[in-house]
Amino acid sequence: MPITLPETLPAYDVLNREGVMVMSEDEAARQDIRPLRIGLLNLMPKKIQTETQFARLIGATPLQIDLQLIRMTEHQTKTTASEHMDAFYRPFQAVKGEKFDGLVITGAPIEHLPFEEVTYWDELREVMDWTQTNVHSTFGVCWGGMAMAYHFHGVAKHMLGAKAFGCFRHRNLAPASPYLRGFSDDFVIPVSRWTEMKQAEIDAVPGLTTLLGSDDVGACLLEDPGHRALYIFNHFEYDSGTLKEEYDRDVENGTAIGVPVNYYPDDDPAQTPLNRWRSHAHLLYGNWINQIYQTTPYDSEKIGS
Repeated sequence: MPITLPETLPAYDVLNREGVMVMSEDEAARQDIRPLRIGLLNLMPKKIQTETQFARLIGATPLQIDLQLIRMTEHQTKTTASEHMDAFYRPFQAVKGEKFDGLVITGAPIEHLPFEEVTYWDELREVMDWTQTNVHSTFGVCWGGMAMAYHFHGVAKHMLGAKAFGCFRHRNLAPASPYLRGFSDDFVIPVSRWTEMKQAEIDAVPGLTTLLGSDDVGACLLEDPGHRALYIFNHFEYDSGTLKEEYDRDVENGTAIGVPVNYYPDDDPAQTPLNRWRSHAHLLYGNWINQIYQTTPYDSEKIGS
């Protein structure tokens, strides 16, 4: 079964060309089936790139997915055309009466700010509390995952001495987890962040379990069953060239930045980077979708009860 997207959404054509099964909203309406309703709260500045990345992973399962794009109510993006936002996104205040089988809360390039100084922090706190009554399973990504761990458990984020930037080896710490079915013992994940959550502080919180971790960049994937949530601090969803785009941007702007670790062949930015995380990205998000399908109520009104 395909992912359901508006035919005019840029991701529709991109994923169609890649061979991902995509269905228009009109076609989906003719099928007598309850699709999984997945929300994407997109906090990233490059909205179109981010929505395509997550739609690619969420849509690569045998289940029909109804993807809903959500934005913060008052925050206005300056990097995506208002026409795109008006056509495809709804503000949180317009959807908070609805139920979702899953919700992804993306990262945001605001790591240097304390959580309380983020302009939309109060509404994001409302979103996170709302997930406990209206969402069956929530996936917080990078800053979004750190925000959830801080909001629900008080785990602090700490500034790093230098940006963790590149492709770092990680270990599978919980091979029996249903979210890690098919995972290798050791694999690479793209990392791009200035902050971390310390493993010792995570371990001190009852109910938080670290599923993936790295000797170089610390905790990566946490499970929070008490809040029906996963928190990932790194970027399985990245395209092959996303780190290159970030590196080229910083070089062009004169920002001090090192070459992404273990990303380019021979660490040479003149060469084309190779994608060595795609299969595990599909495994993780496919396992998440499968767990939602196995456990979410068929009657969506019972979600969160």
